[in-house]
Formats: sequence, C-alpha cells, structure tokens
Amino acid sequence: MRLTTKGRFAVTAMIDLALRSGEGPVTLAGISDRQKISLSYLEQLFGKLRRNSLVDSVRGPGGGYCLSRPVGHITVADIVRAVDETFDATQCGGRENCRDEDRCMTHELWSTLNFKMYEYLTSVTLSELVEKQAKKASGDVAIIRQARRVGPAPRAKSMGALA
Repeated sequence: MRLTTKGRFAVTAMIDLALRSGEGPVTLAGISDRQKISLSYLEQLFGKLRRNSLVDSVRGPGGGYCLSRPVGHITVADIVRAVDETFDATQCGGRENCRDEDRCMTHELWSTLNFKMYEYLTSVTLSELVEKQAKKASGDVAIIRQARRVGPAPRAKSMGALA
C-alpha cells in the first residue's frame, strides 16, 4: 500500500470536519488554518471526497462542507480510496509478473500485507478517530484547568518560624 500525504491529509481533514459537523458546514479555509494544509490541496482532496459521496458541499454565505453519511459509516479505507490511494505493496500491482513475467518469491508476503492493511483500515471508522480526538482535547482542557486552580506554590516556612 502506498499511503502518501494525500491519504494522510484526507483523513486529517475528515477528522477536523467531523469534529465540527454539529456546527453546520465547515469551510476549507478553516480546516486549512487549523491543520496547516494548503487550501488548494484541500480543494483537490474535497473534490474527490465529494465525488465519492463522503462529503456534501453547501454553497453560498455560511457554506462549506459537511459529511454525507453518519460518521460511524465512514471508514479510513473509504477516505483513502476516495483520494485515489492504492492498497498495494506488491511490485507488480497484483499481476503476479514481478520477476520477468513470473511471480516473485515474496509476492504472497506483500499480497497478504495488502489484505491486512485493507482489513485494518476498513475496521477503523471516522467515529472512532473523532472520539479519540475529543477525549484528547477534553483531557488537555482538564490539565489546563487544574494548572490554573493550583496557582503558585505555597511558600515554605523558615526553620525559625517552626521552632
């Protein structure tokens, strides 16, 4: 499998979109700012995501993108496939002509890896990734709140004051 920045950025952008899906359509400019992904690159990715029915676009003021199906029904494999990433670790593209029109000795290894990667990415939903991010964000907020409550460390009393 060839997982390039295209697939990685598409998954990241979809997590960002799903995290904000309750707030109405999400702009690509907002995703671009938050995730530090080029706006023009996001436009290309979201065109493919829309054509593959993973997102819907909303035009006009207040427009942007929203998920086209429930967050639990979108897998990482769906996202990666939508942006034209391949699930192929073989040299031959699965044609079994790796070595002078013959199958190479490691063909079965790479074919099995393809299957296992696809199986795993199909088992991970966007919902799971969003949930992990939401927990992480709420944990970060709790840590910040605790730090604010603690305040400065109390001063130690001098030995003379204790006697």
